[in-house]
Amino acid sequence: MTAGTGPAAEGDEATAGARLQAQVRFLLEIDRVKQVVRHNPLADGSRRENDAEHMWHLTVAALVLAEHADEPVDLLRVLTMVAIHDVVEIDTGDVLVYDTEARRGAVVAERAAAERIFGLLPPDQADGLRALRAEFEARQSPDARFAATVDRLQPLLLNLAAGGGAWPVEGITAAQARATNAHMAGGSARLWALAQDMISAAEAAGMLVAPADG
Repeated sequence: MTAGTGPAAEGDEATAGARLQAQVRFLLEIDRVKQVVRHNPLADGSRRENDAEHMWHLTVAALVLAEHADEPVDLLRVLTMVAIHDVVEIDTGDVLVYDTEARRGAVVAERAAAERIFGLLPPDQADGLRALRAEFEARQSPDARFAATVDRLQPLLLNLAAGGGAWPVEGITAAQARATNAHMAGGSARLWALAQDMISAAEAAGMLVAPADG
């Protein structure tokens, strides 16, 4: 879609005005992602990252790393996925990816949040963004698999750069890190190999918790 050819350009002035008001309400609402603090730190370890910083970092990472996707991807769709996937955390907060029970419980809450937050938009845009987010979560397309791979690579990079970051605080082992992030292989074998190297380096440096005996 090119500028000036969308639904607003095709309707009357009142319809276009109402559409714009809905879009502005959405933009103001998602400003709240700047207040959602994530578990992992910034690379320098000075403080924890927020969701807005995370999603910005992912958009740049996807731009830079797209050549490493195992399958051809539509970069605009990938960028849209990584730019909007965590807006649901305005309602739910950031749930630690290694807490499998909490993550299962968050699924329903995140779907409800997606309904509410994207529902602020005009229906066509709301439906489109909800569908893209659902596709991202399901990882059933090349675009979604690559977006999910980049989403997992970024916190690994930051935790390693910060000397372990959230890993020792949350009691994460190397086995957990490998198992939880293994789906990265579905989007990029090369990036998953890099992630495994990072996990091994973190393990060797004592940044990840040693498994309990027995």
